[in-house]
Amino acid sequence: MKRLAFAAMLAVAFSLTSLTSAAIAQVIGRYNVEGQSPSGSTYAGTATIEKTGDTYRVVWTIDGTRFVGTGIGSDEGIAISYRSGSNTGIALLGKEPWGYGLVWTYMGGTDLGTERWTRR
Repeated sequence: MKRLAFAAMLAVAFSLTSLTSAAIAQVIGRYNVEGQSPSGSTYAGTATIEKTGDTYRVVWTIDGTRFVGTGIGSDEGIAISYRSGSNTGIALLGKEPWGYGLVWTYMGGTDLGTERWTRR
């Protein structure tokens, strides 16, 4: 878990200096999401990543709840600030052999949730 978070942070930091349009296009798309909350409960849903200028718009739908975020990075990894209702949080999306892995927490959180994103 910590390895994924660290790898995602490094990937974002390095990829910000070497963005290419081909690399950026790879992360854009629709995904199936399987996750586990910090409390251990599991969930499923969908997510979409769109390019919006120099940033990304990331939208998740999990059990009928919509989360909307803004991210920066490349196809190797994206740092995302997100909101749902009055809840805000941060997430790191990192490239994996099977798709993308994501770690997240709410503002003020002390534990991480995880997600596995695979293309739809």
